[in-house]
Amino acid sequence: MSPSRHDEVLAATSHLPHLLAYAIVDLLLHQDSSEDIFRYAAGGFADFSRVASSNAQMWSDVFVANAEATEKVLDQYIDYLRSLKALINQRAGEDLKTIFQRAKQTRDNFVLRILNPAQAMAMNNTPSSYRISPGGSVTGTIRVAGDKSISHRSIIFGALAKGVTRVTGFLEGEDAMNTVAAFREMGVTVTGPENGELTIFGVGMQGLQPPRKPLYMGNSGTAMRLLAGLLAAQPFDSELTGDESLSGRPMERIVKPLGQMGASIEMSAAGTPPLRITGADLVGLSYDMPVASAQVKSSLLLAGLFAEGKTSVTEPAICRDHTERMLRGFGYELEGGYPEAVVTLFGGGSLQATSIDVPADISSAAFFLVAAAITPGSELILQHVGVNPTRTGIIELLRQMGARIDVSNEKEVGGEPVADLTVRYSSLQGIEIDPALVPLTIDEFPVLFVAAACADGRTVLRGAEELRVKESDRIEAMAEGLKTLGIELETFADGIRIEGGTGLGGGIIDSHGDHRIAMAFAVAGLRASAEIEILNCQNVATSFPGFVSQATEVGLKIEELSD
Repeated sequence: MSPSRHDEVLAATSHLPHLLAYAIVDLLLHQDSSEDIFRYAAGGFADFSRVASSNAQMWSDVFVANAEATEKVLDQYIDYLRSLKALINQRAGEDLKTIFQRAKQTRDNFVLRILNPAQAMAMNNTPSSYRISPGGSVTGTIRVAGDKSISHRSIIFGALAKGVTRVTGFLEGEDAMNTVAAFREMGVTVTGPENGELTIFGVGMQGLQPPRKPLYMGNSGTAMRLLAGLLAAQPFDSELTGDESLSGRPMERIVKPLGQMGASIEMSAAGTPPLRITGADLVGLSYDMPVASAQVKSSLLLAGLFAEGKTSVTEPAICRDHTERMLRGFGYELEGGYPEAVVTLFGGGSLQATSIDVPADISSAAFFLVAAAITPGSELILQHVGVNPTRTGIIELLRQMGARIDVSNEKEVGGEPVADLTVRYSSLQGIEIDPALVPLTIDEFPVLFVAAACADGRTVLRGAEELRVKESDRIEAMAEGLKTLGIELETFADGIRIEGGTGLGGGIIDSHGDHRIAMAFAVAGLRASAEIEILNCQNVATSFPGFVSQATEVGLKIEELSD
C-alpha cells in the first residue's frame, strides 16, 4: 500500500469515526436540553460515542498531520449525509431500508472477519483430522510461519508505543489474530495483516480504552498471561476468556505475584480462566520465579511498566527473552537480562514506535528439522529462522542425537538473531536430556519425542513437568500416541523414557486439540509402516495455518479430512 493510499484508508476508517464521535458529543453538549439528552442516552449512544474518550491531544495532532486525506473523506461524507437527508425528506422508507440492510451486512461481515477472527477461521471449513500415508522424503527450501511469541509481543508493545509501528513477517494464525482483535477492542487502530504486514497506530502508555466485552484469547496462554499483567495496571476493568483448552490451564502462577504488586484478579475456583481484572495502582516487586517461565516473567515486566518503582524478576533457569529484547527495541531501559538470570526495569517510562521483522518461528521449523533428520534421502533448507539463544535447545538436542544441522547466513534483525538452517538425514541415537535445556526446548518436545522414537536406543527426559500444563498434558498425549504406534516407553511426573529404534506402526491418534501434538504425529508418518489418522487437528491453525501446504510441498503425505 502506498503512503498516500495508507493515509486515505486511515482517514476513512479511523480518523472520520473519531471526528464524528467528538462532534456529536460536543453538538449535544451545546443543546439547550443537554442535561436531559445525556440523562436519557442509552447503550447506542454510548457505543457510538465511545471513541470520544480517546486522548484529545493525540487526535488533534492526527487530524493536523493527515489533514488533506481527512478533508477529502469528510467532504464525501457531508455529500452523502445530504443525500440521506433528501431521502428522509421524501419519506423514502424503502430506499433507506436498502441502505441500512446493505450497511448492516457489511458491518456484520467486518465484525466476524476482523474483530472475531478465530470465529471466522473456525467457520472456514477447518479440517478436523489428518490422514498421513507412510513413507516419503523431505527436500526443498522453505520459510515457515512467523514466530508466534514475537508476533504477540509486536502487537502489545506497538499498541503501547508513541507513533506508528510497522511489522513484517507477522504470523496470521488464530492466536495472534485474537491478540490483534483484543487491542482493536481497546481502541487501537491496526491495519492488516496482509501477507504478513501490518501497521499499529500506538496510543501510548495511557491510551488504551475500556473494552466493551470480554477479550477472547482463544488457545493462547501467552496472550492471556501477558495481557493479564498489562490489564492489571489499567484504569478500567476487563475480563480475559479463552477456548476450552485455555480455560483449563493454570493461572495462579501469574495471579499470585501480580497480586503481590497490588493487582486484583479473580479466577475460577480451580485457578483457571476466565480472569476478571479490576484495574489498580501497582507497586514494583522483586520476584524469584519457582519455575522458569517466559510467560510469567513477561507478565510481571508488563505490569512493571506501569508500577511505581522497581520490578525485578529472577529466573531459576534461562528462558525466552523476547520481551526484554523487544522492550529495548522500543527504547525502554532495562538492567540485566540474558545471559544474566535477573532482569530489572523501573515503571513510568515510555515506548517509541519502531519497525519489526518477525523471523520464522523455530518452534514451527522444529517439525521440519525432525522430519528431515529422521527420513533417509532428505535434505531441507529452512530460511530466516529465529535462532535466539533462549530458543535453540531443539538444535542442540538434535545435534547431540547425531543430526546434521548446518547454520548459515547468520544476522541480526530487530534485535533478534536469524539464520538459515540446513538439515540432512542421519542415523540418530538416544540421549539423556540435560534438564538445563528444558526451558530452551519446552514447545519442541512433542516432535523431539518422535525423533527419539526413531533413534537407536533410549532417550530420557526429566525436569519437564511444565509439559503437563500446556495446551494438553503433552507427556501423556505423546505417550498415548507413541504407544499406539508400537513404541515402548515409561512416563514420569516430570518426563518420559522412550525406547527407540523398533520402528513405527500406524493407527488412530487423538491430538487432544493440541496443535503441536497433531503436527508431531504428522511428521511420524514419514517413518511409519502403516497409515496414521490424527484426530482433533483444528487448532493447528492457532500457530501454523500453512502447515499442511508446506509439509506437502517438501514431501509429507497429508490428507485433510473434515467431519
